[in-house]
Amino acid sequence: MAKPPAEVRFPGDKNRRRKVRVRGIKQASKEIQKRLEGNLDSLLDDPECFIPDITGELGKVSFFGTKDKLAMTLKEIEIVAAKRNDLKWLRRRMVKKGGDEVCKSLAGSLVAASEEDLSTVSVFKHPLYGTASYLRRGNGKQSHQAGIQNFNHPKLRLLVWDGHAKSGQYFFSWEGGFICSCSEPEAPSEWIQWVLDKSSVDLTGKNVRWSLGLSEEIVSEGKNTENGWLRLEFQDGTTVGFSTSALAKTEIPLAQSIAISMMPPNKLGSVCDAKWMWMPDGWPDDRPLPPEGEERLGEALDAWLKMSLEDGSLSKTCRSSILNSISDGYVVGNSWFADEDKEGFLKHMGGTSEEKKALACVLDSLDAGIHVRTDGLALEIDEEVVRLEDSSCHPVLVALWPDHGRKILSKMYGLRGEEADEILARQDKRKQGFGAFLRELGDSLDTAQRLDRLPWDNGELPVPLSMADRLVRKAVDDGVASTVSIARKGKGLEAAMGWAWLVVHDRTESDAWRFDESSRDKGGDWVPALRALWDASEDLLLDDKEDAVEDYKNAMKWLAESSGSECPA
Repeated sequence: MAKPPAEVRFPGDKNRRRKVRVRGIKQASKEIQKRLEGNLDSLLDDPECFIPDITGELGKVSFFGTKDKLAMTLKEIEIVAAKRNDLKWLRRRMVKKGGDEVCKSLAGSLVAASEEDLSTVSVFKHPLYGTASYLRRGNGKQSHQAGIQNFNHPKLRLLVWDGHAKSGQYFFSWEGGFICSCSEPEAPSEWIQWVLDKSSVDLTGKNVRWSLGLSEEIVSEGKNTENGWLRLEFQDGTTVGFSTSALAKTEIPLAQSIAISMMPPNKLGSVCDAKWMWMPDGWPDDRPLPPEGEERLGEALDAWLKMSLEDGSLSKTCRSSILNSISDGYVVGNSWFADEDKEGFLKHMGGTSEEKKALACVLDSLDAGIHVRTDGLALEIDEEVVRLEDSSCHPVLVALWPDHGRKILSKMYGLRGEEADEILARQDKRKQGFGAFLRELGDSLDTAQRLDRLPWDNGELPVPLSMADRLVRKAVDDGVASTVSIARKGKGLEAAMGWAWLVVHDRTESDAWRFDESSRDKGGDWVPALRALWDASEDLLLDDKEDAVEDYKNAMKWLAESSGSECPA
């Protein structure tokens, strides 16, 4: 069976017009047509209606030498306005190469205003200034034509004057007005109040405004807080405070939400002063911040005003600018301690007493300053300051251990040479938490030092006295419970000593069947001497009664006599 054709064609298909979708244009709804018609009619009646009120001083109009770009544009707009009904002239002007860009877009808009069909419109889209419908005519910039034909839109109309803003002119637009202050950034009070009402952070108050997390008293008096806050003071005296928590929750960047209603938007710092209200905990009230810190802080705030720094990063950046400029004392987290307050610094650090002692050992051995970052990198610095970004001992010790581990073992525990190398290697492999590691190491060394008090070395005594010595050492090191299994496994005389040990500690209830009658009989005879030995070992090793060493010797001799053994002198 023959396959059908891939496409069926009919006579006349080649001549039939295909529907083509052109990007950037659309069929306008009646509402859009009505709004656009009203704007274009107003523009035709008054071609200068899109011009802002000039509140500043214009420069001179000159075709040679220095000239004011805005003054030149306004002069040429008068010429275009006078030709509003001359479509032939307007069509030539809207495609003319060179000349004023705003006037080129105005000529195209006036041509569009003379047309009756508004059903097909172009669409202007901008991520910050929004979307608008307009009629594109001529070679003028799309943003200019959209702004001129939507001259009552508070944000879009600013785009008409972007070139003039680059040349040093300032424009401010709000629902109640539109002005140009020329070369001086003079923001009207009405604009300031409007942009604050429209900002991305909810504010309370009027002349003094504040966000959630602050109060009128804090903002008006400029008080520092624990987490810090952003203070903006505008030209008309309006003071605004934004808390760290408020800045962290903005969906639209705060600086953008304010500056989007002025042109140029990256000059927000020209109409307000920004200050970060925060000092490290413990920093003296009468001591100014280091000049380097003030400079870094200014750079961070300037970057935020220019929308180059996110709201959520402002707090951390400002704090780091201050903390990293301090060149003396101890800086830990967001706190500062003077050189003479080392005890307060260590007390502030989170961790066990062993971890704090280890940290103190390292700090005492330093010949210069040190900066331990949160990423685990430890840096030597020229300033005599200890700067720890983390306030917990463990991550700090992790960063310091590779270079300073030997010092810690030597100063805290007297460990050197191969013994220290072995412990370093074990810790590098296990990566145990430093609190537990140092505590276990201390306990182990403490037990070893205690056992050194015994008059005989391990393994020096004969059987079965060696069994008694082994059980005593194990009980002191790991507790009596750990000795039960050892006592059960003895053979011959060691079994008898094991039975005696269980009797001394009342552990025979379920273990009698493990021992033969001979071992139980012999062990029973040794119980009084072994009990005396254990009592003496408790005094000597657990209660730190060093004079009990004689009692221990006498008890061991008694046990030797009872078991028929010879006790070394």
